[in-house]
Amino acid sequence: MKIKRILRLGVVLAALPALSGCWYLAAGGAGAYGGYKMKEKGYTVQNPITKEKSGTKQSK
Repeated sequence: MKIKRILRLGVVLAALPALSGCWYLAAGGAGAYGGYKMKEKGYTVQNPITKEKSGTKQSK
């Protein structure tokens, strides 16, 4: 009885690393879907990093 329990635990522990990549894909898909729905409602994404305007150059 104890050997079966140890084998089950071993199988579960061996399968966890293989399934960890699936969580990243699921989270990425959920984020993409949320972004798509927000875009449908008129929201836009702003990049927090902006380029300097060509007219205002700073000297170093």
